[in-house]
Amino acid sequence: MLSVMQSEDDLKLSLKRLNRFSRIMETQWRIPFTKIRFGLDFLIGLVPVVGDVLTGLLSLWLIKESLRYQLPKRIYIKMVLNVLLDVLVGSIPLLGDFFDLMFKANRRNLKLVIEHLESSK
Repeated sequence: MLSVMQSEDDLKLSLKRLNRFSRIMETQWRIPFTKIRFGLDFLIGLVPVVGDVLTGLLSLWLIKESLRYQLPKRIYIKMVLNVLLDVLVGSIPLLGDFFDLMFKANRRNLKLVIEHLESSK
C-alpha cells in the first residue's frame, strides 16, 4: 500500500532508483564468457570483514527507502535477514566471496518490494 501522498510517478521514480542501486551493487558487470554478474557488493566485499560490513550498511539504504511503501513487517524482517546473511557469510574468506557472487541480497530485497506492490494493486 502506498502512502497517501505517493503518486504513481513518484512510485515509478522511486522503484527506478532502487533498481539502479541494486544493479550497481550486484549486477553491473559480467565475468567474461560466463553468465555470472557482479557489482560493487562483490568488489568491496573482497576487503575482508570491513568490506562486507560496508556493503551491508549500503544495503540498508534500500530498506530505508522501501519504508515509504509501508510494507508488512514480515517483509522488512526478510529484507534485514537477507542483508545480515550477506554480511555474515560474506565475511568468511573465499567462501564469502563466492557467496557474494551468488546471493545478491539487494536484488532479493528489491524483488520482495516489487512483488508486494504488484500484489497490492
